[in-house]
Amino acid sequence: MITLVKPQLAEAADASPVEQMVLGLETEEERELVRRAYDYAQPIYTDKRLSTGAPTAEHAEGIALTLAELRVDAETRAAGLLFAVPEYVEDAEAKLTEKFGGSVARLVMGLWKLGRLRVVTRDIAGAQQAAKAGQVETLRKMLLAMVEDIRVVVVRLASRTQTLRYLARNEIPERTLIARETLDIYAPLANRLGIWQLKWELEDLSFRFLDPDKYKEIARLLDEKRVEREIFIQEAIKTLKRELDAAGIKAEVTGRPKHLYSIYNKMRTKGLDFEELYDLRGLRVLVDTQRECYTVLGLVHNLWTPIPGEFDDYISRPKANNYRSLHTAVFGPDGRAMEVQIRTHEMHEHAELGVAAHWRYKERSLQGAKDSGERDTSFEDRIAWLRQMLAWRDEIVSSADWVEQTKRAALSDTVYVFTPQGKVIDLPQGSTPVDFAYALHTDVGHRCRGAKVDGVMVPLNYKLQNGQRVEIITAKTGGRAPERRPPPPRHP
Repeated sequence: MITLVKPQLAEAADASPVEQMVLGLETEEERELVRRAYDYAQPIYTDKRLSTGAPTAEHAEGIALTLAELRVDAETRAAGLLFAVPEYVEDAEAKLTEKFGGSVARLVMGLWKLGRLRVVTRDIAGAQQAAKAGQVETLRKMLLAMVEDIRVVVVRLASRTQTLRYLARNEIPERTLIARETLDIYAPLANRLGIWQLKWELEDLSFRFLDPDKYKEIARLLDEKRVEREIFIQEAIKTLKRELDAAGIKAEVTGRPKHLYSIYNKMRTKGLDFEELYDLRGLRVLVDTQRECYTVLGLVHNLWTPIPGEFDDYISRPKANNYRSLHTAVFGPDGRAMEVQIRTHEMHEHAELGVAAHWRYKERSLQGAKDSGERDTSFEDRIAWLRQMLAWRDEIVSSADWVEQTKRAALSDTVYVFTPQGKVIDLPQGSTPVDFAYALHTDVGHRCRGAKVDGVMVPLNYKLQNGQRVEIITAKTGGRAPERRPPPPRHP
């Protein structure tokens, strides 16, 4: 079974679950907020179960422990514990505001709002590939835009991870559909926000449910070679470190872990057998300067025989997303192939936090598709900033500062609404039912005479809001609709 590695929690394995949930929080006030949330939620969740069959209390505890490992702030951890309160408590927002403050209450209600999309995301996940291609991308954006605070999405990802862990132990009829939805929607969002720990686990567990035979085959092949591979890597690290020390180069040399889903995708997209994958055995070398990258490359090629056609210089020729690194494949100590990546610490930071592992590049490359067409650079820039905000959590002294900056990151220039059939339509912020009608078809716009939003009649100048379902009432024939106005501009 693939599980999230939790080095921080492992150090406190003897502590109670509640004390593990508050690890890393700076003040007693922050820790007390999480404890109070736990104490408040537990009696509410007694004997309650989620639609998957998972005990609600167990699920909430799993969310909070995952969020603690991600080292998010106290309010986010508290919201994770309180995630299901609106399902069981009347007037939940007012009560949560009174007990835990407006910020925590808004996070919890934001989670509840995202929960309303469950039917739509499952429908799209179950659709045929051709029918859902464009909708999946729009829905990913909608999930981010529907929340005023990006921390809601982080809690949602932790919740989905906990769901998959439960399903790994308990098979239900919807497990395959949930796994497909995860690969289509949630794993790319985790990638987009740079939450790598959750991304790998979401992908590997979903892969396990969707293609159990292939999952077991790759797991078996990896396991059969695991000890042998670890000995190989340790020997290669020792050999390379001796050469680096002799050359006076200070470097960090590590082995690179491989995940089952990434192995499967590489085999599928490149048409390779398991043993043909060069990067099953891989080293990563981090140095201080760009000059040292090339010096290390020379040392590697002197130590081991380079494999022709397997060298890429992404430092002198960065990828389109500005990823920089040297990649080479060599025949290692015992003649077997091994990949070596060489980069500076600065390049590595960018690769981990910046656009180098950008979700759009990743998702397209996994499908073997060519990166073509115009990119929404404004949206991508905001996402890159959000990813850095999450990854730089440890460098921000005040949790309050981080909270305020994440709130500013709301993707507020677009509104996402549904057709009666569940299709997602994205419009500029401030759009009306008339704009929605024209977005469907010019003829629908011309014949638009009225509109219902979530089943209620509204005026045609009503400002649409995220997540609403819109139905257009049309005349059988007619000219241009009244009150049409130019669409509001999208912000750069």
